[in-house]
Amino acid sequence: MLRPLIPLAAAAALTACAQQEPVTGTALPFFGDGYRIKGDACRRVGENDFTNQFLDDAADLVGCPEDAENLGVFVLDTGAVEVARVDGFILYSVPVR
Repeated sequence: MLRPLIPLAAAAALTACAQQEPVTGTALPFFGDGYRIKGDACRRVGENDFTNQFLDDAADLVGCPEDAENLGVFVLDTGAVEVARVDGFILYSVPVR
């Protein structure tokens, strides 16, 4: 029964490693005190002219500092998919359903 999970985990790990072309000069509209728990380095991102292309009613848009610890664990735990890199942050689409 573990066999089907291995390809999913491998795909998630490869997605986490995929590098996006960085964007600069875009102020991200962060909100909240941390994503998942208060004090986390990652935070939810709201809508602006840049981020609206990544928003989805079935996912949270989350921004994490590029140098944050345990980003690989975050990706595996949440199913996050990297969608962009902006001003030192990685934007992830995190499914909520």
